[in-house]
Amino acid sequence: MAISRIVLLLFVGIAFLWTTTRADLVISKLDRKIDVTKQVVRVTSSFKVENAGPSVESKVLLAFPTHQAKNMAELLASPKNLRVDLVKPQGMPPDLTFYAVQLPKDLSVGETLSFDVLAVFTNSLQPFPEQITQTEAQLVVFQDSAYFLSPYAVKAQSLLIKLPNRNVESFTKLENSKLTDSEIRYGPFENLPSFSYKPIVVHFECKGPFAVAQQLHREIEISHWGNVQVTEHYKLVHAGALNRGGFSRFDYQSRPYASESSSFRHLIARLPPRAHSVYYRDEIGNISTSHLWGNSRKTELVIEPRYPMFGGWRTSFTIGYGLPLKDFLFQSEGRRLLNISFGCPIEDVVVEDLTVKVVLPEGSYDFSSFVPFSAEKRQEVKQSHLDIEGRPVIVLKKSNVVPEHNRPLLVSYRFNNLSLLREPLMLVSGFFLLFITYVALTRIDMSISKSSASYIAQLQWDEVQTTVQRVLGLMNRSLTAHAKLEHSLRDLSHTGDIQSCKAARKVADGVLKELLKELKLASVSLQSSPQAAHICPKVEEMIAKEREIQERLMLKHSAVVDSFEKKHSGREIESRVAVHEQKLATLKHEVAKILEFLDEVC
Repeated sequence: MAISRIVLLLFVGIAFLWTTTRADLVISKLDRKIDVTKQVVRVTSSFKVENAGPSVESKVLLAFPTHQAKNMAELLASPKNLRVDLVKPQGMPPDLTFYAVQLPKDLSVGETLSFDVLAVFTNSLQPFPEQITQTEAQLVVFQDSAYFLSPYAVKAQSLLIKLPNRNVESFTKLENSKLTDSEIRYGPFENLPSFSYKPIVVHFECKGPFAVAQQLHREIEISHWGNVQVTEHYKLVHAGALNRGGFSRFDYQSRPYASESSSFRHLIARLPPRAHSVYYRDEIGNISTSHLWGNSRKTELVIEPRYPMFGGWRTSFTIGYGLPLKDFLFQSEGRRLLNISFGCPIEDVVVEDLTVKVVLPEGSYDFSSFVPFSAEKRQEVKQSHLDIEGRPVIVLKKSNVVPEHNRPLLVSYRFNNLSLLREPLMLVSGFFLLFITYVALTRIDMSISKSSASYIAQLQWDEVQTTVQRVLGLMNRSLTAHAKLEHSLRDLSHTGDIQSCKAARKVADGVLKELLKELKLASVSLQSSPQAAHICPKVEEMIAKEREIQERLMLKHSAVVDSFEKKHSGREIESRVAVHEQKLATLKHEVAKILEFLDEVC
């Protein structure tokens, strides 16, 4: 720690000799806010820059110590998402990393401009002590500078450090520093030369989970049949202070507040709205200690590992879910565009190595991808069920991923709709060949003689079975007509359209009468066969009950429509149809039993 300070002070001293060319711009005001409430450190800086030089300026340089820049996960400038580029300006210290913020307009002499910069860092909070017992609080150390390390002179600046709680072991005290509740304020500081540096150290308690996904593999598979399937494989570790000594379940249960200060029991995954078919499992199998809830705006999955996570402990698990295709895939000018989130859906998790694979449908071509930050890209091919050429896969890899990277991933590709027919045609062809084979085998005559009594009896029984199947089909059509008639009443209660309801009754009445005639013909056919002696009474009984059901349905329907025309109350309508409802329920139950008997016969 002391050596790094000496090295930093050394190159800062050299920087004073190399910054005469940086005098064109002056930072008239700079306010910094460092949020260390979680394992990801977020530094928000508000700049007010003034052009005090003789020439027009179009960019502002930001300087960071190289050891700090290595842990930088994201750097954003606003408003209007200003462009930020990594640069290597001449005449600058080699132990500093520089970024250039491209201003929205050229800054003329004497003009001022304000903008904000968000810098996100990982691995900036170091556990101290590095090992603790399961009941000890986790303490961490944060190091930075009270002065912003700027290549420009700063007229006035201040610093606010936001802590997770009031439990502060120690912090660097300067002449104008103050600890209030869970905030440490430094400054204001005035008239600081370029590359001013004042090291500070804060030692405080941090109870937040240091959940780090050492590896996260996300696979997003697109199906043009209406679904986007997302599968995520996690290798997770608690990167906080290591757990010293054994784990005591008794102490954990008896002193939960003390144990939870150095461990975590659950994580929350914020999934897209309308996520369905969600599962959560590990190598053993499904994990039941999870909860899922959602609404029209979001879906939350509460993930609880099989055991509490202490410092240094690891776990692996998989979550998967489906998403409606129409919510994420769009068409424009002959191309299809997938718009889906890139990063990790689990909040406050740092991902060391993230791999995102987008599996396109077979037959896709001319594809490309875009994310609003740098990422390694390559292409693969995946073989799946019924594939011929394989499915193209776009692979994106990124390290040091934080929640700020949870931004849209855009994938554009072309697809011929005729390719959708590949798999259905293969299935149809396969089943067609199977049925042809079955028909051929059943047509082979395996009997000894077609004039034998057993052969004739078998033919008669086959005819009976065919007739019974016909009866079952006619009854299914009747049940469908019943359902449509009932549905017209529900529509009437919602829309109040009496004429449409009457029209539906007229259509249903005609259909049911025709079906009843066909059922009678089938019953006559069964009566002529000696093989159907035990079936005919059941069929006749079912036809009689079906006739009564039709009559009851028409009476109920007429009663409801008549009540609506006379504007009766809902209670009056219910009382009028109660008798019909009770009788219909009994009849339908009896018909269902007969249908079950006939189905077993066939």
